[in-house]
Amino acid sequence: MTPLAKLETLPQGRINAGMPVLDPPKRVISPFEFLPTWFFYTPVLIQSAALSCWHRDWALPLLANPGIKLSGMVGESKHDIFTAVGEQTKAWILPFITVSKSAVSLDEQVDNVLVELTRASLSYPLVAKPDLGCRGVGVKLVQDQQQLYQYIQSFPNKGRFLLQQKSRYRAEAGVFYVRQPEERCGKIISLTLKYSPLVVGDGVSTLKALIERCPRAGKLKHLYLPRHTEDLDRVLGLGEEFQLAFAGSHSRGAIFRSGNAFITEALEKALDGVLADFPGFCYGRLDIKFEDINLLMRGESFDILEINGASSEAAHIWDSDTPLREIFATLLKQYRLLYQIGAKHKQQGLQSPSLSVLIQAWREEKRLTKLYPMTD
Repeated sequence: MTPLAKLETLPQGRINAGMPVLDPPKRVISPFEFLPTWFFYTPVLIQSAALSCWHRDWALPLLANPGIKLSGMVGESKHDIFTAVGEQTKAWILPFITVSKSAVSLDEQVDNVLVELTRASLSYPLVAKPDLGCRGVGVKLVQDQQQLYQYIQSFPNKGRFLLQQKSRYRAEAGVFYVRQPEERCGKIISLTLKYSPLVVGDGVSTLKALIERCPRAGKLKHLYLPRHTEDLDRVLGLGEEFQLAFAGSHSRGAIFRSGNAFITEALEKALDGVLADFPGFCYGRLDIKFEDINLLMRGESFDILEINGASSEAAHIWDSDTPLREIFATLLKQYRLLYQIGAKHKQQGLQSPSLSVLIQAWREEKRLTKLYPMTD
């Protein structure tokens, strides 16, 4: 375990302030990071088929989190999750409002949203995110009324999204928490540190040149260049940091590093307390912002951005230095736990949902995801 007193963190004022200063990875990009999903989940599907036969129920993973629709495997609503928690859990979740895109004029919709924001004591900057969706799709930073108007305009009709207060913290992590139904205390099985990718100006080069020259960003410029078309020809000042991606999603360009060395009993106990008021949650990942890694290890000074359920990944596997065998081993372990927890809930009397319910939720999420605006 890294000693708290000796742990160096990035200073305040920096884009990744509060994150630990880690040794550079051995590989800038691993050969596994961006392979297609089926490559990693084929062994999971084979194992799931075997576990389904053993338990005589394919739908056990959909029972792991009774407080979330389909346990959060697909089609779960962020609004429904946040409103299902008790006051104790809610105190750690960044405040938000939920907006439904309607057929009335955009000006009227914006006016209505502004009233709701005032009523909820929310102010810019805000984070806009689709109510249904995953992997950071459709997430944007909204800094003023014009950007709010543009987000509503670009959102699909009859779709629903959240406007959430932006955290005052800059450091970000994904904390995977698992609790057996018969136990009061859970375990953190993964902690992923999410670094925002950036380039640093030299006073001479344009943003486009800096991206193309960066060892990692240059290989992922298809993710970054389309987001910053207005700034690509701008020359960054000496030492100026420019954030290339806002959403903390690996598939959207965030840099994931394993933070398992920073898991502590104090953080586990803190999450036991935070989630005690959400009894329907046993398995999933909390996406959080935190002030400083030292404080996080003590279970202090963090905000919850999202609570993700059964489809969550122990995202430390997307560290570029993670070997392929560990990626497979971690995913297989996750799904064994998912079946185990679901089986215990079934023994307690929960009924498995039908396949048609799962397919319908999957189709609706896929339909909407294609229509969401570009992620920041």
